Amino acid sequence: MSEVLIVAGDAPKAAAIIEAAIAQSHPLTKVNICGVSELNSGAIAPGGAIVCPLTLDLPPDLVFPGQDVFRFCRNVSAARDRVAEKLLFPVGEGSFWLPVVLTAKGPLYAEAIAAESDKLSGELSYRQPLHLSDVWRQQLYQLAYRLLVDILNAPPATYLMQFGFVGERILFDRLLPFPAAPAIASVGVQVPDLFVCHWYCLTNKPIYDLQITSLCL
Repeated sequence: MSEVLIVAGDAPKAAAIIEAAIAQSHPLTKVNICGVSELNSGAIAPGGAIVCPLTLDLPPDLVFPGQDVFRFCRNVSAARDRVAEKLLFPVGEGSFWLPVVLTAKGPLYAEAIAAESDKLSGELSYRQPLHLSDVWRQQLYQLAYRLLVDILNAPPATYLMQFGFVGERILFDRLLPFPAAPAIASVGVQVPDLFVCHWYCLTNKPIYDLQITSLCL
């Protein structure tokens, strides 16, 4: 493995964390972090590099294994319509995330993540784990599996399914096909964290289990 191209979005911290994960497992790999503008201008040519986008705002001619899934995720209203029509789940705005580590062997479901707003600054922060009942978990796992596997036939990666609650049911908001800002909550909390998981998925390295450290239980 010689080169990785990380396409950074509006979460530069996420790009730095996944760069560190790559350096730890593949120290000889060259990592190039670029913005979308550099791709659009032709300043960066992916060539034979592993492409690791951390944004949905990508050039339409960028070729990589998950491009069809990214296209689905980019159009939030169409994604909601498809989930409502095909999977019969309610849709709307939600502020929680289910991380799904989709390996070549199948999905591993991590503990859910919640958002918290600072009372003074209003700045969002994230925490994991969000403890959910078995009833909620089963609905989430069913929705995530049917969406990622049955409908999208998604490639291995770490996904964040944003959701909410309506009555006794789970509400689908949107799907993020990479470890976005909420995944930062997993660093130091989940082993392996969601950024390491994403890199392992992209390089077909097996992941057997996801664990929350005992200090966070």
